[in-house]
Amino acid sequence: MSKVKEINIVNKKAGFEYILLQKYVAGMQLTGTEVKSIRLGNANLNDAFCFFKGEELFIRGLNIGTFKQGSHFNHEPTRVRKLLLRKKELLKIKSKGVEKGIAIIPTRIFESERGFLKIEIALGQGKKAFDKRETLKERDVERSLRRIES
Repeated sequence: MSKVKEINIVNKKAGFEYILLQKYVAGMQLTGTEVKSIRLGNANLNDAFCFFKGEELFIRGLNIGTFKQGSHFNHEPTRVRKLLLRKKELLKIKSKGVEKGIAIIPTRIFESERGFLKIEIALGQGKKAFDKRETLKERDVERSLRRIES
């Protein structure tokens, strides 16, 4: 019996910096060494963001570490990658993304039931400083309640 490690790389900053309005699941165009590296957990979403170039959606700033056994076929860690969505979804995201203050943020990378790597992106509205302080207060209250219950 082999243990299957579940892939779940999360952008923890996204929930703190943005109010997440709507989420979408997209595929990514990846090379072989990128897939192997993500399956080992060598990816970082913290500085990543999505943008449109024409009618296509791309992600920039997604850092996928190099695969150690990759030889000269290894990938560039921070290259721009294309996201794969249906045309209707792309049009919805593009129309909402044009609004002032709305950003397209990657929130997590996971493996689908069929074994494909997917990325969850969200439309987010930037939080103000007082919203961030409120979020921190709520976390502290929840943490103290959990301590009392235990």
